Amino acid sequence: MDSENTKEDILDAAVSRDKVIMRTSFIGIGANVLLAAFKAAVGIISNSIAVTLDAVNNLSDALSSVITIIGAKLAGKLPDKKHPLGHGRIEYLSAMIVAAIVLYAGITSFVESVKKILHPEAADYSVVSLIIIASAVIVKIILGRFVKAQGEKVNSGALIASGADALFDAILSASVLASAVIYLVSGISLEAFVGVVISVIIIKSGIEMMMETVDDILGKRADAELVMEIKKQLLSFDEVLGAYDLNINNYGPDKNYATVHLELPDTMTVDQVDVLTRKVQTKVFKETGVVLTGVGVYSYNTTDNEAAKLRNTVRKIVMDHDWALQMHGFYADVENRTIRFDVVISFDITPEDALKTLHAELAEAVPGYTLHIAPDVDLADL
Repeated sequence: MDSENTKEDILDAAVSRDKVIMRTSFIGIGANVLLAAFKAAVGIISNSIAVTLDAVNNLSDALSSVITIIGAKLAGKLPDKKHPLGHGRIEYLSAMIVAAIVLYAGITSFVESVKKILHPEAADYSVVSLIIIASAVIVKIILGRFVKAQGEKVNSGALIASGADALFDAILSASVLASAVIYLVSGISLEAFVGVVISVIIIKSGIEMMMETVDDILGKRADAELVMEIKKQLLSFDEVLGAYDLNINNYGPDKNYATVHLELPDTMTVDQVDVLTRKVQTKVFKETGVVLTGVGVYSYNTTDNEAAKLRNTVRKIVMDHDWALQMHGFYADVENRTIRFDVVISFDITPEDALKTLHAELAEAVPGYTLHIAPDVDLADL
């Protein structure tokens, strides 16, 4: 796309997003450092392993925020010759590191809690320490909700992971507080057992964060709502009879580049198609933020009744198969006896087997025609 306004919109959106990530991360660092200091003091004074581990966990959260800032800074670097589509995917790596820190904190907490079960030591809680722990619970809940909401607002996996971790920390601190109250009332020490349970939850959270980030790095199916919105914008043009083969490539949060095929009447001229595709690209970006880097076309028979009959015959045969998800791009050249179309094939069958089956069946149904069948991968719900 060569529109100056579009380029400015992309840059403005990126700058605004980076500001939100930086501001939120700095707030997280400040809050976690203060909480870690207070909890460490309480843990040492009261001889509580649970409170001390909670303080260490807060320090790991502060480190996560630092990593988020570094990741956002690196991801915001302008494209260069070596990385022409930018550095946005670095954010996925920073989210992976945050997930690894959460996982490490969970494993460490588990080990220390088990040691505490095997070699118990009496804790000594004061009213001040209980107030500090209770305050930490409230702060962590507020911080977690705020960070997660900001992450969802700007589509930052690292912020979302940090926010979720903060909410888990609130549960951890609440459990530590509950075990302290139980110990003061009954003399029964449960903090080590509570630490084991919470550490397992933290480990599970870290694994889930890591797997989600791995999906982003590997490349996953396009979001159905985004696909439907793009299709809606494409079909809003009267000339567009159908939209197919949408392929969205992600180069970082909110950095989506896509290609698509439009089905257009065979009466349109090249200059008309050129004007239309430019309008399509502009509208899709303004409405969805997705940059259409390529728009291909399928020609649609508009005047040939024989072609319409052939289309119906071929469609029925193709779509009778469960693995044939969609047929599009059909065009019949009756004079030269050729038929071409694309078929979206599910992952239940290999493209080779699907094409072999279709060629055999259609050779009998439409004899004398040369078939050009292109197998498409089921990339998106379009």
